[in-house]
Amino acid sequence: MADSAAPYTFSVDLAVVESLGMNLYSNAAAVLSELVANAWDADANKVAIRWNAAGDEITIEDDGAGMTREELNRRYLTVAYKKRDEEGDRSPKFERPFMGRKGIGKLSVFSLAGEVSLYSVKDGEANAFRVRVSELREHIAKKKTYHPVVIPVPDSLPPTGTRIVLRDLNRKRTGVSVTALRRRLARRFDTLGFEDTDPDRFIIEIDGVPVTYEDREDLKRLEYVWYLGMPDLKDFPKPNVKRVWLIKDNVVDAARGWKLEGWFGTVRTPDELNDPEDTQESLRNIIIIARKRPIQEGILDQLDFNKLFGSYVTGQIRAEFLDIDGADDIATSDRQRLIEDDERVNLLISKLRDAFNTAAEDWSAERPKQRFKDLTVKYPIVGDWVENRPESQRDAARKVIGTVAALRLDNEAHRPALYKASILAFERIAIESTTKELQKFADGLFATDVLPLLANARSYEDALYVQILRSRLEAIERLENMINRDELEKVLQKHLFENMWLLDPSWEGATGDADMEISLTRVRRGTLFNKSEAENQKQGRIDIQYRTAAGVHMIVELKKYGRVTTIDELRKQGEKYHEALSEVLRKRNERVQDISVVYVLGQDPKVEYLGEADLEDLVRRQLSHIDGRILYYDKLLDTAQKRYKDYRDRKIDVTALDKVLAALDGEG
Repeated sequence: MADSAAPYTFSVDLAVVESLGMNLYSNAAAVLSELVANAWDADANKVAIRWNAAGDEITIEDDGAGMTREELNRRYLTVAYKKRDEEGDRSPKFERPFMGRKGIGKLSVFSLAGEVSLYSVKDGEANAFRVRVSELREHIAKKKTYHPVVIPVPDSLPPTGTRIVLRDLNRKRTGVSVTALRRRLARRFDTLGFEDTDPDRFIIEIDGVPVTYEDREDLKRLEYVWYLGMPDLKDFPKPNVKRVWLIKDNVVDAARGWKLEGWFGTVRTPDELNDPEDTQESLRNIIIIARKRPIQEGILDQLDFNKLFGSYVTGQIRAEFLDIDGADDIATSDRQRLIEDDERVNLLISKLRDAFNTAAEDWSAERPKQRFKDLTVKYPIVGDWVENRPESQRDAARKVIGTVAALRLDNEAHRPALYKASILAFERIAIESTTKELQKFADGLFATDVLPLLANARSYEDALYVQILRSRLEAIERLENMINRDELEKVLQKHLFENMWLLDPSWEGATGDADMEISLTRVRRGTLFNKSEAENQKQGRIDIQYRTAAGVHMIVELKKYGRVTTIDELRKQGEKYHEALSEVLRKRNERVQDISVVYVLGQDPKVEYLGEADLEDLVRRQLSHIDGRILYYDKLLDTAQKRYKDYRDRKIDVTALDKVLAALDGEG
């Protein structure tokens, strides 16, 4: 019968062992971290791990203080033994801050092994026992007290310390390579800097080889690093680091002396955070350390900062205020997370978010610059393309290329084509854009904008500036060769009709209409011209051409260079052309408007009486009702020669650009 003064009883079942040991830990590194922490707390100089998982046995042995039988029962075999309450905050020999706190880490071994044997020696007293998980489960089910089995003590035990042997291993959790295990433990303990001669040294050894900073694969892959408060890792291998930053504002709470120390950094590509030796653990992780061991192993998702930057990040940050003497324990049982509503956690997250946002800005600015440098090593000609641009365009061009170089692509083989498309796009924009617009193009160049260029790279090459400029150069060079009058009458007319922009730059997109020209010819010969006029037209003119551009209907008539005409003749001829075109448009149910008649002559037209009037003004007045105008071969050629100089000056640029594209084609 229950005591009436104390009618209720709070009891702890052995099932706690199942919840906090067998089912809590999911990987070998987390379990071994608990055992390494116990060795640290025991003032060990070395903890040696023999990883013979393939042979179904793992041994963890330290040279620490060891335990007597009474201490084994009171400390090790007591679930949730409060070490800091019972023994203080520091180890007795080296005064190390205790890593252990909850008293449940020792239960982690039951998640790895079906059988656990423990041997310990202290003050000449040696003790040993064995726990079989199957037997423990039976006692849990029957709610019976469990007594570990006493086993013989081997002669190989050291004079002091503890050995734990794990057998009947859980293959799912111990199926990790020795290399991967070394890397995991190297990241989880801030104790790798001890020298062999340090009296309080702490060495973690796996299969006889110490775990050192050489096992920190994350350090070897870093490209950019940010230190908090003061430089860290300066004496440790970081062969690929291009630049470091110091975030001086590392104080979390000045009044209480809370601050952050350590580092975080980025790798070149997100894939480098995946370890082929360890598919179960990603290096994309910021480990938060307190008392030289992890107190939270994943905090990135809580920071709410630049996600692109976050996919490149790894790091290790010390935050001692998360585990200070006399304060509440805010680490979860598996020491992989923190209680999120605690003030210290909120301050941590806020400070880290600020630091990461600052770093993300540094990264976004620096990375394209570095990628540009790397690219010019592989493709020096691309660097030459940038440096040979006008000074006002260089920064924008450099940023465009650097941004493309920094893009994350699923298929790296596409990158040369993307460089090519971007260079061509830049060239096209640079034709008419201002420097400000080019910079806007560079600043706004992200993956979503650039990747579509890849699919259209070929169409750009066919239609963009390079091809247009090349054809212009050829047309003007041919025109220059036609300056000789003997050649003018033979080929000039055809050449001009094929390159209407030589007559007027605004006619760049002028198009012909064969049906319209046939209709005009029929109207002209059938109704508008008498027999003598038709014959005269046949003998004295080359031909008319019809073009449209920007909604304007144009009739272009070329006279032979030596042909002499009168203004009256041109006016009458133009009126008939205008009338003929108007008739054709009406028959085609098109609006009759914006019709222009253009004459190309070699000689000035004659007038019966000019007086003091200006010929140009007279021509304008005589032809204005048909929107007529006269162009002269000599003036046309002179203008073309002047333009030719400008285009010829650009020809060197075109040749250089061709070389850049050809170099990239070789890698495409």
